[in-house]
Amino acid sequence: MANDHHHHAAGDNGKGVATAFFLNLAFTVVEIIGGFWTGSIAILSDALHDLGDSLSLGVAWYFQRLSRKGRTPNFTYGYKRFNTLGAIITGVVLVAGSVLILTRAVPALWDPGEPEAEGMIYLAILGVVVNGAAAFRVRKGGDSLNERVISWHLLEDVLGWVAVLVGSIIMYFYDLPWIDPALSIGITLYILYGVVQQLWKAGKIIVQAAPEGLDYSDIEQRLKSVAGVTDAHHLHLWTLDGQYHLASAHLVVEDATSVADLRELKERARSVLHEAGVEHATLEFETEEEWAGHRPDTPDV
Repeated sequence: MANDHHHHAAGDNGKGVATAFFLNLAFTVVEIIGGFWTGSIAILSDALHDLGDSLSLGVAWYFQRLSRKGRTPNFTYGYKRFNTLGAIITGVVLVAGSVLILTRAVPALWDPGEPEAEGMIYLAILGVVVNGAAAFRVRKGGDSLNERVISWHLLEDVLGWVAVLVGSIIMYFYDLPWIDPALSIGITLYILYGVVQQLWKAGKIIVQAAPEGLDYSDIEQRLKSVAGVTDAHHLHLWTLDGQYHLASAHLVVEDATSVADLRELKERARSVLHEAGVEHATLEFETEEEWAGHRPDTPDV
């Protein structure tokens, strides 16, 4: 009988991602030089990792900006899901880099080099400062899935550099060169754990799973309890980017419901969905007679 479309804009500026990109790119150069200088496989591995990070951050920054564009005839929901695409690309690059690191670090456990522990200490302190500043800037800039993936990894880098700092101090006083590859393996496995979790969340968005935090049964029951609605069915919930949630539903009304009553009913249903966290809703109204003809348990005649 009628359709209703409700839209509420949301977005972020992406400046935090840009800051993280330039900080990470500059520090990668420092890491490469410092890694060869100290002879540390942990630092060289992290340099390779950060080079991949820089590339993925650049992609993420581009998609972050693209996601703020409005709707077009080809992208009728806008570009918000490009934000999720950026998160997936970032995650895939990090997984690939982590696997490469492990292929170098694991054999080094049995044949470790002799890293320059004092130089590692200086680099570790710089790493904590740079990655800490980048992570803080991203978290301050926004809370999209893309930014959560990036900030999660930058925070892990901070913890990684703290571990390198502790390990390098130990190696400075004791002849334990195996600590260097062991640190590399531990940091990489921890990073993999976090990135895989974020990739799973991004994958759920792509396949249009119900958003986290939205209770399907509760929303369905609340729609059925709206004054003037006798039943609700074909409720679908999905999200564009982990923040902007959408819904569609069929609401059954009495046969004699007037257009004026439908207008009020739409506002009540709209309010229920908005309170539940839905930003955009498409509602279709059906009479009880229409629904009776399509109800799954209606016998064929």
